[in-house]
Amino acid sequence: MIKFFLMVNKQGQTRLSRYYEHVEINKRTMLEAEVIKNCLSRSKDECSFVEYKDFKLVYRQYAALFIVVGIDQTENEMAVYELIHNFVEVLDKYFSRVSELDVSFSVSEIHLL
Repeated sequence: MIKFFLMVNKQGQTRLSRYYEHVEINKRTMLEAEVIKNCLSRSKDECSFVEYKDFKLVYRQYAALFIVVGIDQTENEMAVYELIHNFVEVLDKYFSRVSELDVSFSVSEIHLL
């Protein structure tokens, strides 16, 4: 099961976060900081799956954006890795060439609705 979905830029700023389990706001901030630190500090030669506390992180980098998905121990990492790629392909089709600015704009649009 997916626990959360994050989109982060190379500077470590969260551009999009969606949680599928209740997490208190102050804990979200700490969780995001630790998750971002773990994923951004890894080299491109390392695996895109990370064991973290009681769940796993699956991440992919696309240009200046990192997409990180937190999953439970029973979830298939490769399926989530492919899900991330499919999500980016959909964004790319919708925006023609997706960028960090597009993501920021679309997120603010969603919150206005």
